[in-house]
Amino acid sequence: QVQLVESGGGLVQPGGSLRLSCAASGSIVSYSHMGWYRQTPGKQRELVAAMMTGGGMTTEYAAAVQGRFTISRDTANNRLHLQMNNLKPEDTAVYYCNARRTAGITTYIDWGQGTQVTVSS
Repeated sequence: QVQLVESGGGLVQPGGSLRLSCAASGSIVSYSHMGWYRQTPGKQRELVAAMMTGGGMTTEYAAAVQGRFTISRDTANNRLHLQMNNLKPEDTAVYYCNARRTAGITTYIDWGQGTQVTVSS
């Protein structure tokens, strides 16, 4: 299990940009699925972007952020990033880093504590 710590959240005006980072306390090499999720009060946590390894690197984005957000993974430094451009008020949420790995028949899922992103003028 690794500890995940998000950073980079804050207040930004519509149209602005933020870069979220997720620092892992250990190696992320074995994590085949890493992603960013977000949650607003009263709603379920939803996938924003994910990066999967195994047979090559693939990415997945929520339709609402496609073309504006970019996920990247820095394995050498055990970090996951989310570049968010052209932010909209509806992007306001707590953003969580997620890491998932499978060992045998067991799947391990780790979450960070979240970082608040507020998009407002």
